[in-house]
Amino acid sequence: MSRIRANTATALLARGEPMVWLSGGGLVVALLMVAGLVGFVFWQGLTTFWPGPVLQIQTRDGNVVLGEVTRQESFRPEPGMAELQEKSAARALKEELAGGAGRLERRLIRTGNYELTGEHFQWVEQFRIPMGGQTTPPWALVLERTAWGRFYGELVAYVVDDSILSTDSESAWALFRKNHDGAEDPLPEGHALRLRISTGVTHDVPLQDIVRAYAPNQLGLGGKIGVYFGRWFEFLTAEPREANSEGGVWPALFGTVIMTLGMTILVVPFGVMAALYLREYAQGGLMISMVRIAINNLAGVPSIVFGVFGLGFFSYIIGGSIDAIFFADKLPNPTFGTGGIMWASLTLALMTLPVVIVTTEEALAAVPNSMREGSYACGASKWQTIWRVVLPRSLPGIMTGAILAMARGAGEVAPLMLVGAVKLAPELPVDGVFPFVHPERSFMHLGFHIFDLGFQSQNSEAAKPMVFTTTMLLMGIILFLNGAAIYFRSHLTRKFTGSKF
Repeated sequence: MSRIRANTATALLARGEPMVWLSGGGLVVALLMVAGLVGFVFWQGLTTFWPGPVLQIQTRDGNVVLGEVTRQESFRPEPGMAELQEKSAARALKEELAGGAGRLERRLIRTGNYELTGEHFQWVEQFRIPMGGQTTPPWALVLERTAWGRFYGELVAYVVDDSILSTDSESAWALFRKNHDGAEDPLPEGHALRLRISTGVTHDVPLQDIVRAYAPNQLGLGGKIGVYFGRWFEFLTAEPREANSEGGVWPALFGTVIMTLGMTILVVPFGVMAALYLREYAQGGLMISMVRIAINNLAGVPSIVFGVFGLGFFSYIIGGSIDAIFFADKLPNPTFGTGGIMWASLTLALMTLPVVIVTTEEALAAVPNSMREGSYACGASKWQTIWRVVLPRSLPGIMTGAILAMARGAGEVAPLMLVGAVKLAPELPVDGVFPFVHPERSFMHLGFHIFDLGFQSQNSEAAKPMVFTTTMLLMGIILFLNGAAIYFRSHLTRKFTGSKF
């Protein structure tokens, strides 16, 4: 019996079944991690622009908070916190601690009104809110402004040149819709909305400063959908404002696509030509071995090193030479001798070149030698054989290299920080002004935009939703470009080979 068990165990190992299960389990874990990350980013990004209700919370100590709930979490209070509260708050705190295993709940309220209060957000603990202390004022407005971020308040009146035109909230709102949403640019001067903030004081907000206004507590489903898609339209077509934490990302979106396409156009022909020479023409030897080693080492160089090289070689040496010859009258202000979208595309093309070379070589090697010999037997030259037989059947593999290069190049940030990506670029590298294409201009990039929002923003909490939305947009662009390349690869595979390499 023991001998039979030993033979069975040996047979399982011999067939590799444990490794099959282990490999399959690893694949499942990897897919779940990727799906979880992508799903989390897309969920956060898709829900960013959905309008929520505006709450008015009056705490037990008489403080009033007006704004939107952005986050809710539980926390463990510091020792002695109950003794610092008044009797009713301390009693509520102890009851919540007893029912929550020593943890408390709190909510982060986006209160806005930064120019008046000096803060954008405020934490409110649940035990501080008495029964009935939370309401939803019907005429609480959310104002998205050109500066100072959002403004929250209850609509009091419509003001024209410091004279109150309407004190009824409903009629004041109708006047606003007529003079703001229905008016053509420029908006009328001297018109303003008067709102009462949480402290009880009133404040006038000029119509010219308002980008969007809505009363969230009166919106139905259709109204919320309108605000949601209006915000998305602004996000995709407008320029950023308020230190990039508000507004749109159109310059960054445009710059990312143009830079990625330019990088792909530059890297694919050179990578294919280099792979053709190494695979079809070069004879084995010390020099070719050194070139292959250099290509493999180049693939492992950190991206920031490519950024330093691009800044020094492309921007300072080549760009500086161009300025000295063609733009000497503009010196010492550089034209090409600084970061620009052309130098960024060249830098990323150099960085992704090893990927294209290696994948193209593998695709060329996968073409059977019998097809080459048959072409030679029919009287074709070496170049005719490569052009009409080898290249068409290796195009799917070449497209694979282009896909990998696009995916890596579109998501890179570190080298772009040195060779052209900037925080704000009001002028696009391609526009309607002659000569229409301006390769010397700096540009915005979605990856750098995410970095700026997440780590350089003055108000990180307000910028967090934009981080997720911009990340989702960048992932969507990469997926779209890769999907288009995969489609063409599949089409070429069916046309030339009928099967994938």
